[in-house]
Amino acid sequence: MIRRDLLSIAEMIDPGVRVLDIGCGDGALLHYLAETKQVDGRGIELSQAGVNGCVARGLSVIQGDADTDLRDYPAGSFDYAILSQTLQATRAPRDVLAHLARIGRRVIVSFPNFGHWRVRWALMAGGHMPNTPDLPYAWYDTPNIHLCTVQDFKGLAADLDLEIERLRALDSAGAPIPAWAARWPNLLAPQVVCLLRRR
Repeated sequence: MIRRDLLSIAEMIDPGVRVLDIGCGDGALLHYLAETKQVDGRGIELSQAGVNGCVARGLSVIQGDADTDLRDYPAGSFDYAILSQTLQATRAPRDVLAHLARIGRRVIVSFPNFGHWRVRWALMAGGHMPNTPDLPYAWYDTPNIHLCTVQDFKGLAADLDLEIERLRALDSAGAPIPAWAARWPNLLAPQVVCLLRRR
């Protein structure tokens, strides 16, 4: 079974296209896209266990690091470049997003929203880093080193001259939040998925 947030990503992808999934984990999204949309999918995964899981599924995945290995990909070599729940764990998010926009005609990025009201409340009321379903780690052992809000991400996209074509606001389980709440994603969305393209 595929995670619900990955289904939101899959809905944004056209059939039969070339896809690069960076930080693809066990390959669940690539496998789903190959089966349901007949994409030509490739992946990059940091962990050897993730790469082994992908290869066991018959996926074309290499071990690599988004911070260092994306510069080796030619411009325009994929229709979509995907970074799911990984941007906040990169050392240089701006550079990673710039590389994604160079490599893919479109870019899909999902991330936990540090501007969500529960996060704000934990900081204000408790005076400590929040622990939520989307940010489940303690401050000292989190892989998330560059947390951002929806507004922060919009600013980064604008700085890189990227247009956000679609922003899908999701709950902690990865399902779309109600339409009325989606009007204020920075406050009410625990996580988001964004579809971007170069202007």
